[in-house]
Amino acid sequence: MSEPKMPTYGGQAVIEGVMMRGKHAVAIAMRAPNKEIVIHSEPLQGIYKSNILKVPFLRGLVVLWDALGLGMRALTISANTQTEEDAKLEGPALYLTLAVSLAFGIGLFFLVPAAVGQLLERFLGINAWNSNLTEGLIRLLLLVVYMWGVGFIPDIRRVFAYHGAEHKTINAFEAGAELTPESVANFSLQHARCGTAFILTLVLLSVLVFSLLGPMPMFWRLASRVILLPVLAGVAYEYIRWTASHLDSALVRLMIKPNLALQNLTTREPSLDMLEVSIAAFQAMRTGEQNIQL
Repeated sequence: MSEPKMPTYGGQAVIEGVMMRGKHAVAIAMRAPNKEIVIHSEPLQGIYKSNILKVPFLRGLVVLWDALGLGMRALTISANTQTEEDAKLEGPALYLTLAVSLAFGIGLFFLVPAAVGQLLERFLGINAWNSNLTEGLIRLLLLVVYMWGVGFIPDIRRVFAYHGAEHKTINAFEAGAELTPESVANFSLQHARCGTAFILTLVLLSVLVFSLLGPMPMFWRLASRVILLPVLAGVAYEYIRWTASHLDSALVRLMIKPNLALQNLTTREPSLDMLEVSIAAFQAMRTGEQNIQL
């Protein structure tokens, strides 16, 4: 008889805390100003119950929602915990915030490099292939510099430390280790299913795909970057999913080295009290999963 499949869990660092997401429930644990751990948990609804999760490539869109919709709500809840405010980011305010965040990300990492590439093609006379390749290299450089730069902000460094705590907790669980801060501290800061890995894979795919596109007017060049983004996100997700399930292969471990290396910019070594928060989030999520399945 084959062993039951190990459940796959994801997470995200928030302000002074960690969000852990399962298949049916999500939990956020935060260190409040009074040093107590505050936990918010709820069942997952909406897109998480959709058949889209069974459709290859389309299910990658759920990852985008994770990073934007659910992630934004988790950040808002954690911020409110620190300020002891009751305001909720939901409804029109949530969608407006998501739209602005998404527009900023697409503009900075996709449209600006595309516009620069088009201008180089027009004014320096380089061919379309070279301008597309230059665009991709600018996009990759922007991503690395942005992640490196924000890491110097003290508050972001703490978020990155909680990001490390999230990875260590999931790695410890998947290794079957005891979930105590002292035990979890021994595990890696890196994880193959990290959102940072997804973003780098998405950008590298864009370098490849957009480099193969021929010359086109500025409007269609910019439009193609937006239109193809969901397609690239779907492919990037399937790549991350496949590599994460084949880590016993030396070739796969070699393939994911760039993804793991970039995580050095978005994780920091967490303290034991940060690991305590991450473990609390994980255990609350697991309890929520079990209660829903009963």
